[in-house]
Amino acid sequence: MQAPVHTLNNLFAQLGLPSDDAAIDAFIASHRPLDNSVVLYQAPFWSAAQRGFLKEEIIGDADWAAVIDDLDRRLR
Repeated sequence: MQAPVHTLNNLFAQLGLPSDDAAIDAFIASHRPLDNSVVLYQAPFWSAAQRGFLKEEIIGDADWAAVIDDLDRRLR
């Protein structure tokens, strides 16, 4: 069985954020550059629920981890 493949658009929808390409680009532009000393899920712009989701998925190396890593790279 193949693992699910998530997109950046899916991730933003999961986080309760506008998930169209323009909104994602605007979010990234308004929050970058994220200092390298800040772990993505600890960034100040996340809500508690968003922070918890990101942390759980990254630490658990869950199926969302790859797209979260992509977002992390884009924010740096």
